Amino acid sequence: MCIMQNRYFYCADGEYLFIPEQGELLLRTECGRLHLQVGEIAVIPRGIKFAVDLLDETARGYVCENYGTPFVLPERGPVGANGYANDRDFIYPCASYEDIDQEMELLCKFAGHFYRASLDHSPLDVVAWTGNSAPYKYDLARFNVMGSVSFDHPDPSIYTVLSSPSATEGVANIDFVIFPPRWMVAENTFRPPWYHRNVMSEYMGLIKGQYDAKPDGFVPGGSSLHNSMSPHGPEAAVFEKASQAELVPDHNQGSIAFMLESRYIIQPTQWAMDTPLRQTNYIDCWKDIKKQFGSD
Repeated sequence: MCIMQNRYFYCADGEYLFIPEQGELLLRTECGRLHLQVGEIAVIPRGIKFAVDLLDETARGYVCENYGTPFVLPERGPVGANGYANDRDFIYPCASYEDIDQEMELLCKFAGHFYRASLDHSPLDVVAWTGNSAPYKYDLARFNVMGSVSFDHPDPSIYTVLSSPSATEGVANIDFVIFPPRWMVAENTFRPPWYHRNVMSEYMGLIKGQYDAKPDGFVPGGSSLHNSMSPHGPEAAVFEKASQAELVPDHNQGSIAFMLESRYIIQPTQWAMDTPLRQTNYIDCWKDIKKQFGSD
C-alpha cells in the first residue's frame, strides 16, 4: 500500500529516527530501499529525499527529529571494543533508482516551515552513491546488553544505542536508549529504576510488551514525558512488589521500551495537551507510596 505515491519528502532541518510500533514499512530513499519492521529502527540523514510505503493495512510508531550532531555510537569507555550496539550490525541500502517521468510532488521542511515543489520525474533517480551520510537501519535485538552481576544499578547510559553529542560533556542533544529483554541478577538491590530527576528531559515510549516500572496505563504506542528536573520513578504497586520480591535471577523478556533523552525541554503540542487520550491522573500512581522512615 503506497501512502506517498507520487509524493516525496526531505527535511533540511535535521535527521529522522523512525521507531515503528505497528506495521511494516518500506523506506524508498535516494540511496536505496530499507524494509523496516517492528523491533527495528531506521535513520534518514538530513536532506535525503525519501518516500514511505505501508506493507500492512496500518502502521504506527514514533519519529524523532534530530537537529544536532548526527547520531553516532556512544563511547564505550572501559567496556572496550565490543558491546552495546556494534558497527557490524547496522544495515545500509544497496543503490536502487526510480526512472519515472511523470508529475511528482516534493515536500520540504526548511527552518521549521513546509514547502512544496512540482517535479516532472522521480527524485529517486540516483543510480549510485558513496560517502558516509546514508540511510541505515538496526535490529534492536542485536543490542548487546551490559548490566550488574553483583549489586546496584549501573548508570542507565549502558542502554544507549545512538547518541547525538553536544558541546557540554554529559548532556547530549539526544540519546536514544532502549530497555530490551535482559537478565537482572543484582543482589541487595531494588531492581526497578530508582526514583530520580535529571538535567535532561526524558520522553519514553513502548514498542511492545510491558514496561517493568509502569505496568498499568503505559501501553505499546503510548508515551510519557518527564521534563528537566521533574521527579519520577516506579509507581506505588511496583515499589511494594519489588520491595518484597525474592532476589533470584529474573529474565525480563518480551518487552522493548525506549527513551529519547535530551538536554532541551520538550514541549507537547496543543493536541497532546487536549486529547482525551492523555492520562490526566498520571500523578496518582505515586499517591499510595508509604513513608518508610522509622520512629526511632
